[in-house]
Amino acid sequence: MSQVERQRSTIEQFFSGGRVFLTGATGFMGKLTLEKLLRSCEGLEKIYVLVRVKKQKNVEDRLEELFQSVVFDRLKVEQPDFKAKVVLIPGDCVQPDLGLNLEDKAMLMEKVNCIFHFAATVRFDQKIRTAAYINVRATRDLLRMANRMLNLKSFVYMSTAYSYCVQKDIGEEFYKPPITGEKLLKLVDSCSDDFLDKITPTLLGDWPNTYAFSKAIAEDVVLNESGGLPLAIVRPSIVIPTAKEPIEGFIDNYYGLTGALLTIAVGLIHVFYAKSDALADTVPADYAINNAIAAAWSVGVEEPKNNGAMDDYRKPPIFNYVSTQDKPLTWRNIMRYCETHFVKYPMKNVLCFYFLTLTSNYYLYITLKLLFHYIPAYIVDFVARLIGKKPFLVDGYRKIGKFMGVIEYFSINQWKFSNDNTQALYRSMSESDKKKFCFDMGTIDWNAFFPIYARGVRVYLAKDPMETLPEAKRWHRKLQVMYHIVICAFWIGLLWTGYCLVKFIF
Repeated sequence: MSQVERQRSTIEQFFSGGRVFLTGATGFMGKLTLEKLLRSCEGLEKIYVLVRVKKQKNVEDRLEELFQSVVFDRLKVEQPDFKAKVVLIPGDCVQPDLGLNLEDKAMLMEKVNCIFHFAATVRFDQKIRTAAYINVRATRDLLRMANRMLNLKSFVYMSTAYSYCVQKDIGEEFYKPPITGEKLLKLVDSCSDDFLDKITPTLLGDWPNTYAFSKAIAEDVVLNESGGLPLAIVRPSIVIPTAKEPIEGFIDNYYGLTGALLTIAVGLIHVFYAKSDALADTVPADYAINNAIAAAWSVGVEEPKNNGAMDDYRKPPIFNYVSTQDKPLTWRNIMRYCETHFVKYPMKNVLCFYFLTLTSNYYLYITLKLLFHYIPAYIVDFVARLIGKKPFLVDGYRKIGKFMGVIEYFSINQWKFSNDNTQALYRSMSESDKKKFCFDMGTIDWNAFFPIYARGVRVYLAKDPMETLPEAKRWHRKLQVMYHIVICAFWIGLLWTGYCLVKFIF
């Protein structure tokens, strides 16, 4: 082995000459995985990406649109010819067999060495039929394909740390699903949409949403369909913007915690239902991607532990990728960081001065929500009607309230995660790999990360470039003055009303 080869990453060597099949490449985690593999595993031969055809856009247009993301700017400089390694595979996870045609299916089964199955519907309020097809059936069908692949070395399925959120202690193990995958698919195939909508609350039971519910079932499908495949399940907790790679603070979707923080940052939300001292388990996206890539390497180099009999196949390892073991963070911590840094990096289209009340008292929460959100919204809509404009704010708050209600399930509850497998995986990596594919949460400094978070939300989610910051700060100062004037007027009015009431009575 040459000196250059000795210095190369073990993980990079594992992927050298390999052919990867990636689903979910146009999603947040998928595009970060695609970029990381292309940039850090230069020896990769091909990456086949499943891309759904949209109306008025063919797969080539969608891929070009994907490569326009700032995520790929660094790659374009370091490896200008990277596109030659990317092969488009038209498909759709809503369809049976991922919507693959026979020719592409045969080619994948012959050539693919590694699979990253990241495609999923992550909407918490998704219809049960769609969640079942994308999160359960597509996983089953891909596993059945994988069992027929001639050269498969590893398969990574991305789940969520909250797939079994009905349990307070969540280990790196399989649990009994609420219903088997086959039963769920038979149910959605045989029932109308209206009927499924009616029975969804009963079907979910203690699960808070169709996302976690379908992911729990999908994990059971993985267990039953893997058949001894070199497979791993990775379970990241709440994914937040990138810490380092390929750029700091990147985020491009509104789901989950970041979407909630954006509504707070722009001045729409002023009360948040959460237990202040409860742990909020969050992980940067780039660290979660590195964990998944390391998991693919780990199961790929591990010797098979079976003698060909089905009963002897080992269960796929599960890697809980969480932060509370190494870098615990409470909801109070998060909101204090946000207050500091979202005020430091305000957006120019902020609607109200930043102020937020955190409470775990449900009745106080409802009262404050009425006071801070709905009463002002009704006043604004009333004025809009008077001047001939269409009212919008009350309906807007109803939609936001529905979204926040989903998030609040996770902020009012707390879980205890074990991550022994994840820690053992990191220890097994070479020093070179630990630098190149770092996912050690112990290296994260939240004090340094949250300014990155605030800038990332501002630039990549709100589409507000840093050049507008001076203007935004001036506007924020005006809002602060107006806020204090309104508060003073409110208390003066309240005291005057009280004085007049006392004078009238006595």
